[in-house]
Amino acid sequence: MSRAGNNREGMNRESMNNRDRDDKLRIIPLGGMGEVGKNITVFEYKDDIILVDCGMSFPEEEMLGVDVVIPDITYLLKNKDKIRGLFLTHGHEDHIGAIPYVLKKINMPIYGTKLTLGILENKLKEHRLNRVRLNVVKHGDNIKAGRFRVEFIRTGHSIPDSSALAIHTPIGTVVHTGDFKIDFTPISGDVTDLHRFAELGREGVLCLLSDSTNAERPGFTMSERTVGETFKDIFARSRGRIIVATFASNVDRIQQIVHAAERNNRKIVLSGRSMINNTTVAMELGYLEVQDGTLIDINEMDRYRNDELVIITTGSQGEPMSALTRIAFGEHRKISLLADDLVVISASPIPGNEKTVSRVINKLIESGTEVIYEALAEVHVSGHARQEELKLIHTLVKPKYFIPAHGEYRHLKANADIAMSLGMSRENIFILDNGQSVEFTRTKAYRGPTVTSGNILVDGLGVGDVGNIVLRDRKHLSEDGLIVVVVTISKQEGTVIAGPDIISRGFVYVRESEDLMEASREIVKKALDECLRKRITDWATLKLSIRDALRAYIYEKIKRNPMILPIIMEV
Repeated sequence: MSRAGNNREGMNRESMNNRDRDDKLRIIPLGGMGEVGKNITVFEYKDDIILVDCGMSFPEEEMLGVDVVIPDITYLLKNKDKIRGLFLTHGHEDHIGAIPYVLKKINMPIYGTKLTLGILENKLKEHRLNRVRLNVVKHGDNIKAGRFRVEFIRTGHSIPDSSALAIHTPIGTVVHTGDFKIDFTPISGDVTDLHRFAELGREGVLCLLSDSTNAERPGFTMSERTVGETFKDIFARSRGRIIVATFASNVDRIQQIVHAAERNNRKIVLSGRSMINNTTVAMELGYLEVQDGTLIDINEMDRYRNDELVIITTGSQGEPMSALTRIAFGEHRKISLLADDLVVISASPIPGNEKTVSRVINKLIESGTEVIYEALAEVHVSGHARQEELKLIHTLVKPKYFIPAHGEYRHLKANADIAMSLGMSRENIFILDNGQSVEFTRTKAYRGPTVTSGNILVDGLGVGDVGNIVLRDRKHLSEDGLIVVVVTISKQEGTVIAGPDIISRGFVYVRESEDLMEASREIVKKALDECLRKRITDWATLKLSIRDALRAYIYEKIKRNPMILPIIMEV
């Protein structure tokens, strides 16, 4: 009897321990840590998962030919039956840009404010995704998703309808700021709901995830209205066309450009597909006010004097195919630079884009155009909080634990230092890599397992078919060029019937290197003859012999290492 009682007691204790092990909240960033962009965070409790944002990033310089980069969602695919919903903080590409690609593999409801979902809906139409469950929410709404309850809180950013999220869980409340700044004079909407942040702080917050983009910068971020004052001055003194490049999703910036244009009796032309799409959505939903007759079609520009026109265009990041870049290099079909044009680049380069932006600015100036950018005038203010604003949120929310989010490692570290300066213990701060999880129980927090994460490269319609090997080959081709060796061999007699012919692309200019090309043919012929004399006729060995012999010869002669592609035909 006593043994049975002990067994029962042991079984009960084991059952309680198992429950304790399961009763934990796990937070896993799959993107946005140690980088700018590609933001996506997983919140997991037992059999329920919710996601916050699902963004893309721009390709890095060595990602030749890649269009966009999206997060690796291997972990989500393994757990897709647990996913209860995707919650969006705002409508910027680095927070919603990967959604169409993810929805093709995971069907889930999406929650966001009206403008956020309006911009997303356009993207879904482009990808022919028509049966997506989009749920419009308002600030203050609470959404039940499994064991989670997600509350939308009004914040300020460089796009209207931005939100922070209070994620209420059985373990405690987690506050995710999204991208934010505290602007007391916003262009549209109300100010950040600091009152609600303070209420949450009084109720008790388990963990804070906070935007780190501007954590290195002291003070407060300037109000968006300061840009409007600069636009007033620029538009009043300009005597020619004004071309303004900005983010297509920066609706508040576009609104200020519209106000300045209308104040100076100028018509507005939109250039760039995303600019036209986003502006149309913002106008239809009431987030952008434009007087009747202000917007004109690009084909109507010739009806107006230069001093009556403003062109709002994409390309503030120097993207190769963007409207501004094509204008700068004389490749735009409708817009050519004029001597009295004024170009305003109303954005700052995303880290990694500095060279491409500088290249476009130099080309514009070289064309004789006046260019105004952030270093010369206040034509841009950030949408991200600086140190004093970050301190304010920390002070109001009073979290037990802190996870710096959204930024390169130096940004995350600076945000962690801010938390420590306010008295938080280093042990309660988690600087994470993508894929690294943090687990919370009712009494403690600790680093959990690491899950699969990384980059999926999108090139045209191909998603994930470009990997390290393909990028390595593209880099090789871009640096050293290509040599194609074509030879025809008789299958029966084992002799060379035609060739070898050598074709060069990006290696040397053939007409000026005839001696090198002729000598290369002889090297290939000698290698083939040697193989055929030994009765070696399998293609793999023949190609390897050609490649090795030619590579050694070319390197010896001119110290170059082109990609060598042998093509053998049998007749």
